Amino acid sequence: MAAEKIVRVAGTALPVRGNDIDTDRIIPARFLRSVSFEGLEQHLFEDDRAQAGDAHPLSNPSYAGATLLFVNANFGCGSSREHAPQAIRRRGIRAVVGESFSEIFFGNAVALGMPCPTVAAADASRLMDLAERVPSTEFVLDLREMTVAGGGLTVAVTLPNAAREGFLDGSWDATGQLLEDFDEVRAVASRLPYISGWRGPGVRA
Repeated sequence: MAAEKIVRVAGTALPVRGNDIDTDRIIPARFLRSVSFEGLEQHLFEDDRAQAGDAHPLSNPSYAGATLLFVNANFGCGSSREHAPQAIRRRGIRAVVGESFSEIFFGNAVALGMPCPTVAAADASRLMDLAERVPSTEFVLDLREMTVAGGGLTVAVTLPNAAREGFLDGSWDATGQLLEDFDEVRAVASRLPYISGWRGPGVRA
């Protein structure tokens, strides 16, 4: 399994307005009792959706196939739960574009191969306006050009260089890198006594 390089993310966008949307709003704590992440996407923004009813964008069928998520400032703050980006990605979102992100949320998203570039507040508003006005608009996030474009609108995005390079060369995917050269992994494991079974001179597990 080769490490996946992420250069472009294309598709329609789901706009979710509001600053300081924390991880408990993204995925309420009562849904974290399972031993896996399976099914979390079904409860994405559960309480917000219940409160807003049909007015919440996630309840709008026009956004059912969205690949990008547009947000405002300090998205993913609060608890450090990795279930939040898991729920978002399992919903089909492959990149989140916003004004700013919680550091822990950002790191958890990178580990899933889900870029979280930032844009200026005015540009976030313009992207959301367009996605709300024409939900069928196709957007393209380009990590080489560092832009997000759609419907005649192009705005600049920023992303820490380490994260950007990791997406472009595939090094974000630690598991994929290990599987690419598993013979070397086996060779290293064979030299480690706590893996190979060595218990002391002349003693084997």
